[in-house]
Amino acid sequence: MNSLSEVHAAFGLPKPLHPLISIVDGINNDIEVTFSSDSLISSLYKITYTDKTKGKIKYGQGYYDFDEGGLLFAAPNQLMGGSEHNGPYSGYSLFIHPDFLLGYPLAKKIKQYGFFSYATNEALHLSEAERNTIITILKGIEAELLLPIDDFSQEVLVTQIALLLNYSNRYYKRQFITRKAVNAGLLEKMEAVLDDYISNEKGIPTVQYLAEQLTVSPSYLSDMLRILTGENAQHHIHEKLIEKAKEQLTTTDLSVAEIAYKLGFEHAQSLSRLFKVKTNITPVAFRASFS
Repeated sequence: MNSLSEVHAAFGLPKPLHPLISIVDGINNDIEVTFSSDSLISSLYKITYTDKTKGKIKYGQGYYDFDEGGLLFAAPNQLMGGSEHNGPYSGYSLFIHPDFLLGYPLAKKIKQYGFFSYATNEALHLSEAERNTIITILKGIEAELLLPIDDFSQEVLVTQIALLLNYSNRYYKRQFITRKAVNAGLLEKMEAVLDDYISNEKGIPTVQYLAEQLTVSPSYLSDMLRILTGENAQHHIHEKLIEKAKEQLTTTDLSVAEIAYKLGFEHAQSLSRLFKVKTNITPVAFRASFS
């Protein structure tokens, strides 16, 4: 789906008021979705409020999700849905063509929001107050789209989109904090996965591999770790590799090259370079300090 006209056709709506940005309100209107394909790739940004993200789970006193609905995000070139989603539509969706943001700082900044790559089960759950804030912004965008286009229309709309994303970012950080108990469990599991992978000489694990083992998306994993530890997933992989390298350097007579290959590095220089960056000392100097 490359245009808003195609989106509106799938929702059984008249042509959009603007060629590059549109809102579909399936909460206050009866809308039936009729996608023709089993899977669709969209060239648009999509931000959807839905009341179907309910599901409160409790882990002791530390973890909960609100049940006032939530937000789902999709970036261009991601799978958007298909015929399995046909039927009544209860979302409140904002569709934005990337060209609409050209010339504005948001065109670059929007790519930095990790939640556009989160999985559906990693939706942003909202409290009642948060829901009201998000709906107010969406309705403001909708109201602006109903006005005649003038010299200020795009500026106002881009500002409202930026506000929506800033609130979403704030609420996601709140969600990571309120989920600390379950996320701490994920952190422990990640440590175990890293230990097993590296100890069994399977090579250097990727962020994608870790995410799959933890059944979360790579973006969600890295963002969660930044909130909990201040570092992303790649940093944790490197830290574990350095930990294992130190262990080998102090308990075996293996050369730096042999240790590098055991840990999955193609070249000994790669381990030496990473080791120096992380510890401010070379592997050889580190080993010598224990002699």
